[in-house]
Amino acid sequence: MKDLKYLLAYTVPLSAYISFESTGIWTYSTVLYAFIILPVLDVLAGESDVNLDRDTAAKKNLKWMFDAMLYANVPIMFGLMVFFFVQVKSNVYETYELVGLLLSSGIALATNGINVAHELGHRSSLIARLMSKLLYMPCLYMHFFIEHNFGHHMNVATPEDGATARYKQTVYGFWVTSVTRQYMSAWRLQIQMLNRQQLSFFSVKNDMLWYHLIQPAYLGAIWAIFSFETMLFATGAGILAFLFLESINYIEHYGMLRNKLESGRYERVQPHHSWNSNSHIGRIVLYELTRHSDHHFKSAKKYQVLNSHEESPTLPLGYPASILLSLVPPLWFHVMNPLVPKQMKKHLAHD
Repeated sequence: MKDLKYLLAYTVPLSAYISFESTGIWTYSTVLYAFIILPVLDVLAGESDVNLDRDTAAKKNLKWMFDAMLYANVPIMFGLMVFFFVQVKSNVYETYELVGLLLSSGIALATNGINVAHELGHRSSLIARLMSKLLYMPCLYMHFFIEHNFGHHMNVATPEDGATARYKQTVYGFWVTSVTRQYMSAWRLQIQMLNRQQLSFFSVKNDMLWYHLIQPAYLGAIWAIFSFETMLFATGAGILAFLFLESINYIEHYGMLRNKLESGRYERVQPHHSWNSNSHIGRIVLYELTRHSDHHFKSAKKYQVLNSHEESPTLPLGYPASILLSLVPPLWFHVMNPLVPKQMKKHLAHD
């Protein structure tokens, strides 16, 4: 029965459904749930740094239920977004209500869309990767599949990584640099892959070209089926989703740096090169994304068997509260800068 704890992850799309069904302040249900209720629950439930023993981890790796709980997000999220489009098209809302609906849709797409897409994107099976790309589509961030798997995991905690926030960089500045640098990196990586296979830019294996056809087609279909205004809301929801993602990237990698070796290469990624969080509720709701140090240490590991490492720097707050803190840069710097490992700040000073 303990394995069913990850069903708690569906409470985010449930809160979004409540938002879409509601009017008034209740259109902000997902915002209230994600940034008030979940942080409170995180505090009440505390942290858990317990790791699975080898035999238990091996058994959990083979359980189909953990994969099924991920795949179920595909029909849930697309059904939820269709419901969102129908509501926006069919009802008249006050401006503040539309803001609440838009924020709720963006949060739901970020948590049960992008986050699940990220997990599935690290799998080797074709179906998992297809479902990953499908979930990235309404978030308008399909290129992230290439950049994250072939760029970020190679360059994390280095100046070459667009998704690693610099020490003393604000989250707002990071949104700009991360979004633009990762997009350009995805193109560079795609062209390198084509060149290695001696394929032309217009090859059917140029996934970046496909992404630039699929995402406009998705928005065009919404325009044709619903309305131009609904398409604008779909676009806004996607933008908010990837900005929430980048806020998570910000708190996961803020100020982290790997040493450069005499050979000119960077040291191997270790658990102390990413921020970790063992807040119990956040771990469950986000499919263990918060155990990010182990994810970067061994990226092929499935979410249900990720470990906590003593040497990993630990966020003082859970993910939702950390995101809120990052939105107020002076407070973020006051809390986080003293926690950035001294050797990383020393290395930064030499650079």
